[in-house]
Amino acid sequence: MTILPSSLASVRIDAWLWAIRAYKTRSAATASCRAGHVRLNGSPAKASATLVTGDTVTVRMSGFERTLEVRRLIAKRVGAEVASHCFTDHTPPRPVAPELGLPQRDRGAGRPTKKDRREMERLKGSAT
Repeated sequence: MTILPSSLASVRIDAWLWAIRAYKTRSAATASCRAGHVRLNGSPAKASATLVTGDTVTVRMSGFERTLEVRRLIAKRVGAEVASHCFTDHTPPRPVAPELGLPQRDRGAGRPTKKDRREMERLKGSAT
């Protein structure tokens, strides 16, 4: 495992988010910053905002917020294992969705019959 030295004084926030693999492309990270989904130390961050070690970055992805603390600055994309050493994830665990209690069909059971479909609709509470 290769750990890169943190010789950088500061890095753009969009480049850092891309480098640690929070976003698939740097342009996606930039677009997320423009849309207001990225916060730096509690305030909205522009893509050109600079990071220093110890900053807190909050990223909203698909309705879920991820809180990251900057441990090491990197500007180039690295492997996932090395990237995981560049931040500390303080994200609370996602809430578990409540179980609906709907019956599940066995895999490979084929399409539901008309009787099965009516039974499923009755259980869901939708009358068509």
